[in-house]
Amino acid sequence: MKKDVVIIGAGIMGLTCAYFLQKNGRKVTIIDEGNITDSTSFGNAGLLSAFDKTPLSNPGVLLNTFKLMLKGQSPAILHPTLDPKICKWLLNFAINANSKRTKKTMMLFEKYGEISLDLYKQMIKEDNLDFDFHHTGMLSVFTENKTYEAKLKNYNYVDEDRFKILDKSDLSEYLPSANEKVKGAILFKKNAHFDSKRVMLELKRHLEESGAEFILNEKIKNINFKDKKVNYILSENKNFYEAEHFVLSTGYQTLLSDIRKKPLLMTPAKGYSITFEMPEVLKPKTSVLFNDLFIVMTPRRDNVRLTSKLEIGSVDKNVVKKQIDSIKKNFFEYNNKFEMKEEVHWSGFRPLTPNDIPLIGRDEEYNNLSYAMGLGWLGMTFAPALGNIICDLIVNDKQNAKSDDILLFSGFYQ
Repeated sequence: MKKDVVIIGAGIMGLTCAYFLQKNGRKVTIIDEGNITDSTSFGNAGLLSAFDKTPLSNPGVLLNTFKLMLKGQSPAILHPTLDPKICKWLLNFAINANSKRTKKTMMLFEKYGEISLDLYKQMIKEDNLDFDFHHTGMLSVFTENKTYEAKLKNYNYVDEDRFKILDKSDLSEYLPSANEKVKGAILFKKNAHFDSKRVMLELKRHLEESGAEFILNEKIKNINFKDKKVNYILSENKNFYEAEHFVLSTGYQTLLSDIRKKPLLMTPAKGYSITFEMPEVLKPKTSVLFNDLFIVMTPRRDNVRLTSKLEIGSVDKNVVKKQIDSIKKNFFEYNNKFEMKEEVHWSGFRPLTPNDIPLIGRDEEYNNLSYAMGLGWLGMTFAPALGNIICDLIVNDKQNAKSDDILLFSGFYQ
């Protein structure tokens, strides 16, 4: 039987698309190659950081990364490769690492980040969803004098609603584990955090209870076109699915877009997380970004999570112990020692675009196909806003040119 809307991929982007489509009366089927309990969205830090945080591609990022490599503290790892796709991505990343691009990106981050925060609060209130959500800001911690002083130059004014520069006593209150090597810290008050695992499970539960269909452990391997539309999709299990509309939300995997002959300028970047229990008296008061180390520390109801690393060119899906050890070493250089109990290690691939802008919108040739991909390390931060945009395209049968949001915040038009 022909379905209404089929979403391929059950990460945070796929689930938020499904959420808003159901709210608008569409019947949704979500298909995923796994059981969705170990996806990149589950391993996310849970940091909602659209405000006062520079994008990955920013002026000085290449030089600063090289300096950290020399110190053995770099979060970035580039595996030697001759893959032309990765080489093209790296070139575009370098081109986009300029002040004009960064300024524009940060403005877009704030616009759609604020929309997402409002939508998360609306979801929690209207549907009684337990996200372990806290709108208590993000503590940006600096371990290098140069970057701290540069940041202070941009915040040499008073805005009590937006930020607070912390002194030593303030820092010990917000981050009791910090040691004397920390150079300084700023609390950026507009950011928030939650438990990404809880968010995914709550959304799945709510969608199922609201009538959404989940087809799990079903890998889609082919897509068939006819008369300027997607005719059907085919799985490895030889099941085929017809629908009025299809949404590609497959994270870093581009097989279906490659079949469509629409190459996406996106690369998988491997990241890691360590989830653990720690002494309550040492837990941070809110989420923490160790700015110079690219380490995020997120307090959760039952534990704490560290996320870090950015491996480009890796195809190894396994957790590599030396990377876990590297995260711990860098973390404990600026934090007092404590025992991490009940450690759980995870690794997964983030779908990175070279300019931090997602790939969203309707296919310009095949009218019943839309893309919701390329959110990189900011999937949780922007998913509700982007899910709502995709919903608007489908429900109102709107072309990209009629959507200001697509023209503003889609990598297809940047």
